[in-house]
Amino acid sequence: MFVREDTAAAVAYRWRWLALVTLLIAEAMNLLDATIVTVAAPVIHNDLGGAGSDIQWFSAAYTLPFAVLLIPGGRLGDLAGRKRMFAAGVAAFALASVMCACATGPGMLISTRALQGAAAALIIPQTIGLIRAMFDGAELARAMGSIGPVMGLAAICGPVLGAVLTHADLFGASWRAAFLVNIPLAAVVLATVPALRESRSSRPVRLDLSGTGLAMLGTGLVVYPLIQGNTAGWPAWTWAALGAGVVVLAAFGRQQRRRARRGRGSLIEPSLFRGRAFPAALATSTLFFAAVNGLTVVIVLQVQLGQGGDVLNAGLTLLPWSVAMAVASWVCGTRLYPRYGARVMFAGLAALLAGVICAIAAYHAALAWPLPAALALGGLGNGLFTVPFFTTALSRVRPHETGSAAGLLNAVQQFGATLGVAVLGTAFLHVFTRANIAPGTAALDAAEAAFWIAAALIVATAVTAALMNVQNGHQI
Repeated sequence: MFVREDTAAAVAYRWRWLALVTLLIAEAMNLLDATIVTVAAPVIHNDLGGAGSDIQWFSAAYTLPFAVLLIPGGRLGDLAGRKRMFAAGVAAFALASVMCACATGPGMLISTRALQGAAAALIIPQTIGLIRAMFDGAELARAMGSIGPVMGLAAICGPVLGAVLTHADLFGASWRAAFLVNIPLAAVVLATVPALRESRSSRPVRLDLSGTGLAMLGTGLVVYPLIQGNTAGWPAWTWAALGAGVVVLAAFGRQQRRRARRGRGSLIEPSLFRGRAFPAALATSTLFFAAVNGLTVVIVLQVQLGQGGDVLNAGLTLLPWSVAMAVASWVCGTRLYPRYGARVMFAGLAALLAGVICAIAAYHAALAWPLPAALALGGLGNGLFTVPFFTTALSRVRPHETGSAAGLLNAVQQFGATLGVAVLGTAFLHVFTRANIAPGTAALDAAEAAFWIAAALIVATAVTAALMNVQNGHQI
């Protein structure tokens, strides 16, 4: 009798951890896809042709729908079941990956990248809810703690894997292999989905389709002219679209407050905006991830367009940044943040800014040897900032606001990444394409200009991060 009970408990234990592996693979697949395409984008552009701005769209077309649909994706899981939506998202992601690999032109690839982003928005919001449904107590803490190292490993492997796959040109697939790598990962996830336990909200859930539409329209009106403006020569319509996007986003905010007052389901919990700490966290997330994601795009462009390096050179150039970020995230989460708290954020920003300034000096002097150290310093700052930021941002959120707050932070992170690709990528291409000098020198000047913009974003991040730590007029 006791043997049977022990055996059943052991089987249930192994089943739970198999389910966790399933969720972690899906999380890693999303991050791998984003970083792989960043490195392969110039090669894709050379093969498919199109405007220079398409290089930015290969990334932005994924992160923009991902950002906007994250919260509705979470609501769908609450309504229809998280396991069901997770499986549907993985299947859709695999199908979209095949479509990306089969793309015959830049327009087709950009469209299928948007489908990938929409599918990822179904996958990612379900993972935390599914983990909470399967674990509790000490097991829950260990399960949640496993997410960070896996994401760090994916961040390291993504650029290198993308570079190796594209450079190897397996079976003549070239950059298409960067998308096909998702197929075996998705197959493993779908094969182990039965290990997951179904979970849904115990409260009635309503989908806010009008709010989702306003958010998509507003963000699209902001991002599109930022990417296309340089190619089009910044005509009047680009500025009109930017202004219209701001107006639509303001209308979205009013619509959310109105739905909340009437007791109807809204995408965002309005009570999150009663103080200034959480709005400051949203601004901090936007600025920070705009800086770091924009920087990685600029580094890849400088290596491939300026130095004439191949995709493998670009991937290896990003390796010091990725390794330092992963190590710093682990040390910060296990040692530094428990001891020093939110102050580690500002140490991270200082290290990131120092790394960016050192890289600017290297670009200005046309010296290659200091760049790996500068990028490692920047990656160190990235890792030191991220862990305490998310913990601090959610520390004063009340229990009933947690889901909305976490979803909104993730959505704003992706939106910031999209803005960073648009702004810093456009700045690089603007200087590079208009300089009447050798491509290598033009790329150095373009990277230097883009890095100065990133430095300004990091300084602004420090200001908004300080506002997060103000409570009742006192610094904590």
